[in-house]
Amino acid sequence: MPLSSSFEQLLVPNGRNDFSCKAAIFNLQEAPDCKKLEILLTQNPDCIRIDTMKQQLAELAKIRNAHKKLTPEDIGEWITSFLNGLPMASYGVWVYYPWSNQLVHTLNKDEFIEVRTSRNLYKITHEEQQLLSTKCIAIIGLSVGKSIALALATERTCGKMKLADFDSLDLSNLNRLNAGVQDIGLPKTIIAAREIAELDPFLEVELFQDGLTAENTDSFFGGTVKPDILIEECDSLDIKVMARYKARELRIPVVMDTNDRGMLDIERFDLEPERPILHGLMEGINPENLTTLTPAEKLQIVLKMINSEHISDRLKRTMGEVGRTVVSWPQLASAVYLGGALGAHCSRKILLNEPLPSGRFYIDLDELIN
Repeated sequence: MPLSSSFEQLLVPNGRNDFSCKAAIFNLQEAPDCKKLEILLTQNPDCIRIDTMKQQLAELAKIRNAHKKLTPEDIGEWITSFLNGLPMASYGVWVYYPWSNQLVHTLNKDEFIEVRTSRNLYKITHEEQQLLSTKCIAIIGLSVGKSIALALATERTCGKMKLADFDSLDLSNLNRLNAGVQDIGLPKTIIAAREIAELDPFLEVELFQDGLTAENTDSFFGGTVKPDILIEECDSLDIKVMARYKARELRIPVVMDTNDRGMLDIERFDLEPERPILHGLMEGINPENLTTLTPAEKLQIVLKMINSEHISDRLKRTMGEVGRTVVSWPQLASAVYLGGALGAHCSRKILLNEPLPSGRFYIDLDELIN
């Protein structure tokens, strides 16, 4: 059915003009923040305001009195004493998310982290949680990398992340990435940073929206904060190699999940600064060599890197179909989520100085659950 010109005009896109990914935090104990928030709300009366402070303070009361069985009356008295005459609306911070036009009232940073990580105890101790909050993790590639980033953020395994990816979300990515159809076309870095900010507005996230390049390598691996771990999950062979040479130079450990048979690579360059790149499978190959190779020659290097004899039968069958009936390697959400768990688990062990050797490991669910 043909559409009238006036109807077509109504369908002209108007919602993709905001690529923000950082929340604005307002502390109403600070006069400048009060003024800024007042202006924002006056100019934006449709802003959605969400206030669950009473519920959050009740949780804080229970956590700090875990040895007691508090009644609702006890909790009310504790909250009154805790606020010490301060209006509840003035306590904590108000967090504004411009992409959803929502203003959310939360506890102050220290209390927020205390409550949000309280169910980590004692799998992660207070002292360990404090140590982890000082760490920085860098991630290249936000397919499996996004799953790892969200697992790290949810556990609060670090205080800062550096996320690098040049790509935007495609519809076909939704077979494995936690996003929605409204996110198609958005940079993957923006999608990940927004999700992390909504989970924890106090986690610092630095984005590298061109991916890892020769121009930004120094700031990605250095800048104001040097990464304590590199999570490498990109598709580019030359970036894989270049990033490892840089990580080895700076003694930064590397973790990679390959999304097939739970294949996990750990390279402890922090403990073994002379260790061969990717267990010796890539030694002698440098990014400059790779730029002159044909796709077929690069494929041979990839097959050597992943040890093609040990990949799953289904992936082996797919290899001959890439470029014929499929455009790329297959990836499944279950494997991506498993990779997220493995990457976060290993990162935590490394950051807490728990024993974790270099090597290639398989957490193959088809073998383990058979």
